Amino acid sequence: MSTERIDKLLKLLEADPDDTFCLYALAQEYAKAGELERAVGQYEALLKVDPDYLYGYYHLACACETLGRMDDALSIARQGLERAQAAGNDEKARSELAELVERFESA
Repeated sequence: MSTERIDKLLKLLEADPDDTFCLYALAQEYAKAGELERAVGQYEALLKVDPDYLYGYYHLACACETLGRMDDALSIARQGLERAQAAGNDEKARSELAELVERFESA
């Protein structure tokens, strides 16, 4: 785990707790380090601040899947897909979320 990057992100978040880039980046750092529960908490914080941050849903769902929380993973992927369809401006995110939903439904 890159504690230096995490420390920098935490300091930035102290100054601006609603910084979506920092929330996302911190979640990604935790996920890379295998700290999935922490990553989940950060993705959830991100989505509270910005419910339209589509890749937050994607990575949150994947983290839940890895943790064996399949019901949560499917629910989150569906929420993200609904947001992506409503926004209509990010076909890549919509497509990736749709693939997740399909994969989770067939599991």
